[in-house]
Amino acid sequence: MSQSKQPTNYPALGTLVTVFFFWGFIAAGNSVFIPFCKNYFHLDQFQSQLIDFAFYTAYYIGALALFAYGAFGGKDLVGKWGFKKSIVYGLLFSALGAAAMIVAVNANTFTGMLVGLFIVALGFSLQQTAAQPFAIALGDPSTGTSRVNLGGGVNSFGTSIGPLVVALALFGTTASITDEKIASLSLSKVIVLYSAVGALFLAAAALFYFSKKVPAGILEEKTEKANKALYTLLIMTGLLVIMFAPVFNSYHTDLTNASDAEKHAMEAYRLKWLLGAFGVVVGGLIFANLSAQKNSNGWGAMQYPQLVLGMLGIFFYVGVEVAIGSNLGELLRQKEFGALSASDSTPYIMMYWGSLMIGRWTGAVSAFNLKDSTKKLLQVIIPLIAFGILITIIYLSDYDVSKLFYYIICVVVLIAAYYISKDKPARTLLIFSLAGVIAMVIGLFSNGNIAIYAFLSGGLVCSIMWPAIFSLSVAGLGKYTSQGSAFLIMMILGGGILPPIQGKVADVIGIHQSYWIAAICFAYLAFFGFVVKGILTKQGINYDADVSASGGH
Repeated sequence: MSQSKQPTNYPALGTLVTVFFFWGFIAAGNSVFIPFCKNYFHLDQFQSQLIDFAFYTAYYIGALALFAYGAFGGKDLVGKWGFKKSIVYGLLFSALGAAAMIVAVNANTFTGMLVGLFIVALGFSLQQTAAQPFAIALGDPSTGTSRVNLGGGVNSFGTSIGPLVVALALFGTTASITDEKIASLSLSKVIVLYSAVGALFLAAAALFYFSKKVPAGILEEKTEKANKALYTLLIMTGLLVIMFAPVFNSYHTDLTNASDAEKHAMEAYRLKWLLGAFGVVVGGLIFANLSAQKNSNGWGAMQYPQLVLGMLGIFFYVGVEVAIGSNLGELLRQKEFGALSASDSTPYIMMYWGSLMIGRWTGAVSAFNLKDSTKKLLQVIIPLIAFGILITIIYLSDYDVSKLFYYIICVVVLIAAYYISKDKPARTLLIFSLAGVIAMVIGLFSNGNIAIYAFLSGGLVCSIMWPAIFSLSVAGLGKYTSQGSAFLIMMILGGGILPPIQGKVADVIGIHQSYWIAAICFAYLAFFGFVVKGILTKQGINYDADVSASGGH
């Protein structure tokens, strides 16, 4: 006897996807905000990446705090509040962060602005922890991935227009603003920008709170104990603080009159501690999994190797996605890449984040029950339409799009990669990760438009990675699925660690060669896509039939 499917709550879903838009809009806007701060506060490349460090580290701290509450209190705080209230509280917290940004701007302090961004992202962490399972709960579980993917598509739209709106707010309406003009801009423009952002947060919170069609989403299930996992994460957090403290403290050292040898020694010193922080994350997770294999008691979801390797996968994926975009503006400043001003770089930054939209819209096709012939046709048409929309937006924004037309070649390669992957998550991740390695190597050994296209295509490659990594990581976790999901959210931390590492590598060997960091990240993701098949097969999981790669972030 067949069971009737639970109908989708479309009014609530429509309200929910606005939250996905905010994540993409603000995060992508950082890529334009970074060169502005670098000019205004006279920062080096590493210091400019502290914007990403503050923003993405907040995701880790927020998710860790929620997990710790559940571990000690025995109840999931988001489940206790309910998805609806959790999202409202998260939006209000982000609005508080926008207010902190305004205070910091009035005080003319870069550190205060970092604190404000940290608070904004703490709110995002709470919103994201609630929003993704909420989307699945707003209808039949069998169609949950399509709703999450809808949120991912809206998120990608936010990443596409975020750089544009921030550029218009900070640099004006034309594409001819020079670095000298940027350096002389008043911070009052930033006040206007974040006043508007704060108002949007408050409006979204009110929309959620007063909407009678959005259910409370309260869950009363007890959380699974994982004290060993908690203590390991707390120790890792303490070690990360130890590793980053010397890096930040060293910036109080006056190197104005230092020799080149002394400056180089200081750069090497900072890079050493940054790599130490990287080692803490990788080493800590490997230790957790090896220990859990000997005695799984107290480790919870970390006893599953696919989850731990997937946590590293999310760490590298978010890190490389953010690092490519955040360092792109500095790359384009170089003579061999056109010596573009920060404002003139905006179209390329828009195309990078827009590449995520192109890929995710293409991936959304597989989330719906369509004929194979229709699906294949749409997987050709949709990315071309998305590319056309991006070109149109950039053109209407008074930017020169002539150098972006040939990027359609990269979009065609994306279409071919989708066809070869056949919607199989492990295969999809492996193919796209290898494509990422190839693209980065091409960019590293070339200059001009070829290199720019190669680095921009990192966005196309990254577009499918969140759903593929996430679904492969939680496959077979059973009662630990919710806990495993929380651990994966924590690893958005990669966006706070890897961009500063690339920024510091750029200070040592140059911004162009720093993109070896991206190549290494893609290489690990290819490794995960290769080994996870065998791991799941040993657990009796048909990774092709049981796992769908059509979700979205």
